[in-house]
Amino acid sequence: MPNGECLFCQIVAGEAPSTMVAESDNVLAILDVHPVNPGHVLIIPKKHSANMLDADDEILKEMILLTKRVAKAVLDAFEEYDAFNLELNNGRIAGQVIPHLHWHIVPRKADDGLQHWPGRKYPGGEAEKVAEKIRAAIK
Repeated sequence: MPNGECLFCQIVAGEAPSTMVAESDNVLAILDVHPVNPGHVLIIPKKHSANMLDADDEILKEMILLTKRVAKAVLDAFEEYDAFNLELNNGRIAGQVIPHLHWHIVPRKADDGLQHWPGRKYPGGEAEKVAEKIRAAIK
C-alpha cells in the first residue's frame, strides 16, 4: 500500500482528521474513532511501518515511552478506570485493520463487559518443544 493510501499516514500529514492527545518527535497519540471505552487511544509512529516487525527499534522505544505517559494520563483523567489493556494486532489475521503499526490503549473498569481471551494448557512435554523452537529462531 503506498503511504498516500494509508489512513494513519494521511493523519500524520494532516490530510485526514484526528483528535490528538499527545505527540513526540516520531509518534502520535490520537483518540480511536471507534473506542471500546471513552479514552481509548491509538499510539502510531509518524513513519510508515506496516507492523511491529518492520518498525525501527528507536521508534519502538519512543512508542513505548509515549504509551506509558498517555496510559497514565488516561487513568488519571478518568477516575472510573482502574486499569488498561495495551493491544497490538500484528497482521490481518490477528485483526489489524489498518496496515500501519499502532497500539491501542484501552482503559478498563470492572463492569465494562470486555472479556479476556481463553487460554489452554500445553499437553505434557509440549511447552519445552515449543520453547526450543522459539529459542532456535531468535536472532
